[in-house]
Amino acid sequence: MFSFAFIVLVFFGGLLLSSIKVLQEYERGVIFRLGRLIGAKGPGLVILLPGIDRMVKVGQRVITTDIPPQDVVTKDNVSIAVNAVLLFRVIDPVKAILNVESYLESTYQYAQTTLRSVLGSVELDEVLSERESLNRRVQEILDLHTDPWGVKVSAVEIKQVDLPKEMQRAMATQAEAERQRRAKVIAAAGEFQAAEKLVEAAKAIQGHPEALQLRYLQTLQEVASENNSTTIFPIPIDLFRPFLERK
Repeated sequence: MFSFAFIVLVFFGGLLLSSIKVLQEYERGVIFRLGRLIGAKGPGLVILLPGIDRMVKVGQRVITTDIPPQDVVTKDNVSIAVNAVLLFRVIDPVKAILNVESYLESTYQYAQTTLRSVLGSVELDEVLSERESLNRRVQEILDLHTDPWGVKVSAVEIKQVDLPKEMQRAMATQAEAERQRRAKVIAAAGEFQAAEKLVEAAKAIQGHPEALQLRYLQTLQEVASENNSTTIFPIPIDLFRPFLERK
């Protein structure tokens, strides 16, 4: 009799312990009673009816997952490999359990197809220069389609774009040509400004012929400061004519 009572006590004690669940602050428990939804409970202590209630835990922390490199053909027919990082969290545990078999796998797979679809609709230059707007487009599309699953997509960030080697060489050649073009434009602008200053100087000297003589003598002084060579300058008599006429 004692052993039977002990067995019964242990049995009911085990049922009682199995019916008590403790959920963390970031967890929710979706309760089913005989297959029918009761609701989401937690955090804290949750008591279940043994053999009748079933609980599915759902975490509500932000989940960060890496989207592996996706082969994408851009709008201008360039093959690239793009990988990204996806951040999302469950905001409605009931929808996450009832409306989709696996919200984790579904969100992950849909993120891959959306990334390929969005990047395939733009040209390569836009992929390289407009990452912020592309990230926002992918995030908005994902967030719209995962809302019925109770999932909120916080962000999508393109991490890396891998280009074919021949495309890398072509872009390097294009970049070099662009740098040379800018250098020539800057040099031409400098020549133009120098020419304008020379025109102003010529006009000033034209009104004062003595200035030309002084400039000539200044040039001789600058040349004479170099001791490693000997320079002979012919001095036309016309240079001194203004001084002679002034006397």
